[in-house]
Amino acid sequence: MSYMLVINPGSTSTKIAVYDNLKEILNQTIRHNSAEIEKFETVNDQYEFRVNTIEAILESENITIDKFDVIVGRGGLLKPVEGGAWIINDLMLADLKKAERGEHASNLGAPIAQNIADKIGVKAYIVDPVVVDEFDEVARISGIPEIERTSIFHALNQKATARGLAKKLGKKYKEINAIVAHMGGGVSVGAHYKGKVIDVTNGVYGEGSFSPERSGAVPDEQLVHMCFCGRYSEKEIIKKIHGKGGMVAYLGTADGKVIHDEAIHGNKKFQLIRAAMAYQLAKDIGSMATVLNGDVDGIVLTGGLAFDKDLMKMIIDRVKFIADIHMFPGENEMEALRDGVLMALEGRMPIHVYK
Repeated sequence: MSYMLVINPGSTSTKIAVYDNLKEILNQTIRHNSAEIEKFETVNDQYEFRVNTIEAILESENITIDKFDVIVGRGGLLKPVEGGAWIINDLMLADLKKAERGEHASNLGAPIAQNIADKIGVKAYIVDPVVVDEFDEVARISGIPEIERTSIFHALNQKATARGLAKKLGKKYKEINAIVAHMGGGVSVGAHYKGKVIDVTNGVYGEGSFSPERSGAVPDEQLVHMCFCGRYSEKEIIKKIHGKGGMVAYLGTADGKVIHDEAIHGNKKFQLIRAAMAYQLAKDIGSMATVLNGDVDGIVLTGGLAFDKDLMKMIIDRVKFIADIHMFPGENEMEALRDGVLMALEGRMPIHVYK
């Protein structure tokens, strides 16, 4: 039996959930307004604010922390690791604090989890962080020796939905090949081969399709000209790649519902950009089919945008010849964190030690 607290920090929110094994006791999203977040210079500076906020919510719900058997946090930008559950230790916390691979709110998941775990003397874990790296060596080659392709993607939801597909097919995750397309503010498309993600479009550094907030792959030489034209700082260029690229750059909004409604009501520009994203996502799915040599047991469409049936139809019409399509809409991150730790504690998922 596991009474579990799950913590998932986002850029402008902190999601918390309490589970008694699989039973949900509490699931709440704490919204942080811009003024609250902007007063902190770095993500690490938000640490105490987020801990205090979580503890206040638990107290208001009459949930005392000493009831918990285990604490689970969202994994952040660590060095590359295997998929599975990872016990939080001092080295992991030190690497997240240094933030050498980048600052992101998810970097706070492990330290907040460990803070609460230390207070009550239990263990804390992360599961399938964004830096899961199971690439084949051939997938690391970029075309420029100084630049190596790296694996940063929506590993938590991708692996959870791939396991869901395996269960649906009556098989184990290690017995199937699947293509998983996670589609939210950022997108990533992965080739899952017998339980490992052997290639994936990097969800941060500018690969694959554009998304509501990210540019995806763009013509290299034109990007270089932009970098050296004198009009933009390095920070501004990076923001164009992730944060203010993609749909928000073309349409002035990253809100999927607004984009859907404008397109459905005849706005030609919104229709074109929306169709272009579906087109590019379909190309990414097709490319991952070649990574799996065409041996694909199923294609999974997941993430918040998977609720948009019209957008999904545009993708499905282009890729349905590859394999059967399976819909797992939503991000499902809280359940994925819960299920990952339960599997680990039951011996059905490896528990790794960060070194």
